[in-house]
Amino acid sequence: MNGVRTAELFRRVDAIEHAWCLRLNRGCSLPAVRDIFSAISKLGDGVFWYVLIVLLPVVYGESALYPAVRMAVVGFIGVGLYKYLKSRLVRERPYISLAGIVPGTRALDRYSFPSGHTLHAVSFTTLAVQSFPELAWLLVPFAALVAASRVILGLHYPTDVAAGALIGAALAILSMVLVPLVG
Repeated sequence: MNGVRTAELFRRVDAIEHAWCLRLNRGCSLPAVRDIFSAISKLGDGVFWYVLIVLLPVVYGESALYPAVRMAVVGFIGVGLYKYLKSRLVRERPYISLAGIVPGTRALDRYSFPSGHTLHAVSFTTLAVQSFPELAWLLVPFAALVAASRVILGLHYPTDVAAGALIGAALAILSMVLVPLVG
């Protein structure tokens, strides 16, 4: 797909998603909502996931080393992939392209497609829960809140978040299929 066709496709999808973005972004007008989702988004920048990767071997011992390393490798691949896609697809963020969208926090980079926060939230949650299902009660809701925060804060379109979730799930599943856990 060339750049002109990609830009036109995104313009059409942006128009379809405009009402959803406006509806969800309204929460930013309430300081408490904006502050809560900004904090969730900030944790989703990596802090929460890095702490999880480090704590798994501390809490679970040697059996958690391989899952923690897998998460780190998948995270590294995810960063490279989403940065590559963003640089090629160049979809402007909703607060830039759509009237009425107010950013609830500062964006980490210029483009929105796909959501790297969501990609990592889904891939890390999938991998951690595969090895430690008892963590699902914490990780699944947190990943969902990270994904929601990106649209509520006006930083992503719903399709950015959906694409990030699909890519994150695919990376996690691919890593599980290609290199099954030993032991």
